[in-house]
Amino acid sequence: MRQMLAPAWYRFRATFRQRRGGYMTIVLLLGLVGGTALGAIAGARRTQSSYPVYLTSTKPADLQVFTAFLNPALGSAETRGYRPATESRIAALPYVESQQTVVGFDANIDQVLGAHLRVGPGAKPPSLEGSVGTEYFTEDRVTLVSGRIPDLADPGQAVMNAQAAKELGIHVGSTITFTFNSDAQLLSSANNPPAVARTRLRIVGLVVFPQDVVNDDYDAAGTAEVLITPALTRRIDTCCATYSYSSLWVTPGHEGAVESELSRMLPNKLLSAVGFRSGAPAVELAERAIEPESIALAVFGALAALAALVIVSQIIGRQRRIETLDLETLRALGAGPATTAADAILGTIAAVVAGALFASVVAFFVSPLFPLGPVRPVYPYLFGWDWTVLGLGCLALVVILSAVALGLELRMTPERVRRRSQQAERPSVVMRAVGSSGLPAPAMTGVRFALEPGGSREAVPVRSAILGATLAILVIVATVTFGSSLNSLIGHPALYGWNWNYALFSGFSGDEDLPAHITDQLLAGDPSVTQFSGAYFSKADIDGHSNLPVIGMRPGAAVQPPVLEGVGLRSADQIVLGASTMAALHTHLGASVEVGTGQGRMTRLVVAGEATMPAIMGPGMGTGALIDDQLIPPAIRNAQGNTIPGPQVFFVRTKGGDSPAALRSLAEVTREINRADADQPASGATAVLRPEVIVNSRSIEIIPDVLGAGLAAGAVVALGITLVASVRRRRRDLAIMKTLGLSGRQLATVVAWQATVAMLIATAVGVPLGIALGRWLWDLFAQGIQAIPAPAIPALLVTAIGLAAIVLANLVAVIPGRIAARTPTGLLLRTE
Repeated sequence: MRQMLAPAWYRFRATFRQRRGGYMTIVLLLGLVGGTALGAIAGARRTQSSYPVYLTSTKPADLQVFTAFLNPALGSAETRGYRPATESRIAALPYVESQQTVVGFDANIDQVLGAHLRVGPGAKPPSLEGSVGTEYFTEDRVTLVSGRIPDLADPGQAVMNAQAAKELGIHVGSTITFTFNSDAQLLSSANNPPAVARTRLRIVGLVVFPQDVVNDDYDAAGTAEVLITPALTRRIDTCCATYSYSSLWVTPGHEGAVESELSRMLPNKLLSAVGFRSGAPAVELAERAIEPESIALAVFGALAALAALVIVSQIIGRQRRIETLDLETLRALGAGPATTAADAILGTIAAVVAGALFASVVAFFVSPLFPLGPVRPVYPYLFGWDWTVLGLGCLALVVILSAVALGLELRMTPERVRRRSQQAERPSVVMRAVGSSGLPAPAMTGVRFALEPGGSREAVPVRSAILGATLAILVIVATVTFGSSLNSLIGHPALYGWNWNYALFSGFSGDEDLPAHITDQLLAGDPSVTQFSGAYFSKADIDGHSNLPVIGMRPGAAVQPPVLEGVGLRSADQIVLGASTMAALHTHLGASVEVGTGQGRMTRLVVAGEATMPAIMGPGMGTGALIDDQLIPPAIRNAQGNTIPGPQVFFVRTKGGDSPAALRSLAEVTREINRADADQPASGATAVLRPEVIVNSRSIEIIPDVLGAGLAAGAVVALGITLVASVRRRRRDLAIMKTLGLSGRQLATVVAWQATVAMLIATAVGVPLGIALGRWLWDLFAQGIQAIPAPAIPALLVTAIGLAAIVLANLVAVIPGRIAARTPTGLLLRTE
C-alpha cells in the first residue's frame, strides 16, 4: 500500500497546479448543486417535524380534562364553572406530576364603553380565559408575535391571539371593556340582567396558541381568545366562571391510570360531553396538513441531487479522459495497475470529499429557509443541522462519485481513449450539416465548440455543460409549473370544495340556526342569487369509525360539494364520502355503509359518490361525508335549543362570482333576517374559507426560488468553467483563426455562439420535460390533498425562462470571450 500511495501522492503534489481547475470545478458544482439538494431534503424533514418540535418547546400538557361546565343539562351538581376543591383532588392523584387550571368566562363586550370590534361573518367575539397559575405563560406556552407578555400580577393586562386580532381590528395597545354576569344570572331566565363585574383590559401582546398554529380559515374565524392574567382570574373565578379545565403532566406510561381515576372522580355527563383531550389530534392534523409540501420539497431535492450526481460525474469523466494519456508514461516507468489507479483517482476523491463537505455547509446555511408552512413564524430554532440527511447525504455523494471515478478508471485504458479521440476528430453528422448551411466562420466554429468535445488533451466537457443546463432548466420549469398549478388551485375554490360564492352563516360562527322559511324567501327574491342550499354540521359514526364530520343537506340540493367520482346526494338512502374517509373505510362506489348520527340509531346508506369537502366541517378536504339532513336528530340539528329550527348555513351562488354587489345584497338579506327575529340569528355572508392544506401550501412557492437559485448558480458555474476551459484548451485553434484574419471581436463571437447553442439545446430539451414533470408532480400533489387535479402551464413565464437562460448564457460568455479575443498567436504557433 505504501509503495502504491507514495508515487500517487508525489504525482498529486507535482501536478496539482495543472489539475486544480478541474478539482475546483468538482468542488464548486458539488457544493452548490449538491448543497441545494441536501438543503431541500433536510428542509423537507424539518418541515414535516416542525409542529412536534415546536409543540415540545412549549412544554405541553400530557392530558387535559374539563372539570366543570355551567350547563343545567349536566345536572345540578355541575351548575358552577369552577370548583377549586376538584382541582386540588386532581393535583393529588397518583402519577400526576404537575397540574394547572384554566378558567373560562362568558363575558360580553360593553359597546357603550367603546369596544366596537369588527366581528366578521362566521366569526365569534373574543372569549376570555385565565389561568389560576401560570398555564400558557410557562406551560403550554403561547408564542409572542408582537408586544410583550403581560405582568401576571396586573389584572388590567391581557394578550390575544394574533389571527383574531387581525380580523377584529385589534392591535397592541387596544383597550377592550368586558362585562360579566354571575353564575346564578346565567342560569336564570331573566333577559339582560345587570352585570356583576366589569373590567377594562389593555392588550399588551399578540400571541399564537399552540393549538391554533395549524388551522383552516373556518377554525381561525372561531378562535378569538383573550388570555387574562392570574390576578384577574382569581378575582372573578368565584362569581363568573363558565367552565374550567385541568392541564396535567403525567408520569410517562401512566396516562391510562390517570384517566381511570378521573373517570371515577368526575360526572359521566361531563366526560361524555367534553371528554379527555391531548395534543395528539393537533399533531396529527398538523402533520397531515404539512405532509404535501414536505413531499413536494423532498421530490424537488431528489431531482437536484440527481442533477448534482450527473453533472459531477460528467466532469470526472472529462478529467479522466484528459489525464489518461499519462498512463503510458507511468507504465513505461514501471507503475502497476494499482499505482496508476491511485494516481488517477486520488485527487478526484479528495475533490469529491471537499465538495461533499462544502455541500453540507451550504445545506446548513440554507436551513433558515425552512420549515415551510404555518409553523415557520413560531418555530423556535433558526439554523438546523440534520445529521441524518447531511451526514448520510454527504457520505452517499462521496461513495457514489468515488465509485463513478473508479469505474471510469477501469474503463479508461489508453487504447479506448485513443479510439475515442480519433472518433472525436471526425466531424459529426450535425457538424457536416452546419458546414453546408453557409453560416459565417465564427458561427460555425462556435457550433463545433458547443457540440464536439475534441480529442486527447483538448477535450472539453461540452456534454456535461449541456446536461447540467438541461437539468437546471428542467427542474426550474417543473417547479414553476407546479407553483402555477398551486396558484390556480388557490384562485379556483371549486377545486377544493368551495363551489359556491358565499356561505350565509347563523350566529356564533354557525353554531346557531337560521329561520329556513324567511331565509328561503329572501334568497329566492334576491336578483344577485342564482342558487342556494341549506346545510347542517354534525358528527356521525360510519362503519365503526367514530366522530366523523358530516354535512346534512336535502337530497338533490342545488349546491353541493364538488364530486370527484360518482354522483352527488340524490336520495335519502345515499351518502357521499370524502376521498380520505372512503379510503379509511375501505369501501367503494355502490357499496353500503352503516351510519349512526346519535341516539343509537343506525342507518344503512349506499355510497353514491366521492367528493372534495369544504373547510367548514372537519380536517382536510377528504374527510367527512354528505348525508340527508333528516338523518341528523332534531336535538343535534338545534344544539342551542332555541326556537329557530332552520339550517346553520346556506351555501349561495351569485351572479358574477363573489362580486362586491352580491356581497352588499347578501348583507341586506342578513339585516332582513335579523329584523324578523330579535335574537339576531344571522351573522352574515363570508366568501371562500380555505382548508388548512391550502392555507399552508402557499409556502411551497418558495421552492422554485430556492431550487432555482441553487441550480441556476450551478449551471452558470458549469457553463462558465466549460467556456473558460474551451478557450484555454482550444487556444491553438483560436490562434490559427486569428492568424487567418479573424478579429478579436469575431473570436469573442465564437464563444458567444458556443454558449448560445449549448443553452438552446438545454432549453429545447429541458422545457418540455420540465412541463411534463411539473404536471405529473402536481397531479400527485392534488390527489394527495383530495383536490380536483387541474394543472396550469404558465406559458409566458416558461417562455421568459427560456429567453432568460439564453441571455444569461451570453452574459456568462463575456469574460471567456475577452480571453479568446486576446489569444496570443506568435507564442502558441511557435511551438507547432
